[in-house]
Amino acid sequence: MIYGILLVVQVVVSISIIALVLMQHGKGADAGAAFGSGASATVFGAQGSANFLSRATAFLAAVFFINGLALAYIAASEPEARSLMDEPTPAEAVEDDIPIGDVPGMAPDDSPADEPADPPSRPQDVPQ
Repeated sequence: MIYGILLVVQVVVSISIIALVLMQHGKGADAGAAFGSGASATVFGAQGSANFLSRATAFLAAVFFINGLALAYIAASEPEARSLMDEPTPAEAVEDDIPIGDVPGMAPDDSPADEPADPPSRPQDVPQ
């Protein structure tokens, strides 16, 4: 339950970090250049954009790393899921002798004979 909640938080935080990084502008470029204007004070103010976006990115990055460590700890501490293929077959469920009547595709009166089958005969017209 807690693993699922932390996983959803991790996805939301990672999408938020991507959005914040894409909103930021590079060093030397102004915010208006990204939005098609020459004024840098149109989005968050002249200095407000750098402080708000960088602090929000730093906070979300810290949440991302802490949440990732929590997810790793929970995943490592859960017992390993066992498969049915890992289970040994119970000895009483294995049968060595199958009655002939239970063979699929064979009627009970079509049981094979105990004597060996006759060898196939050679055609008469084949030279030897």
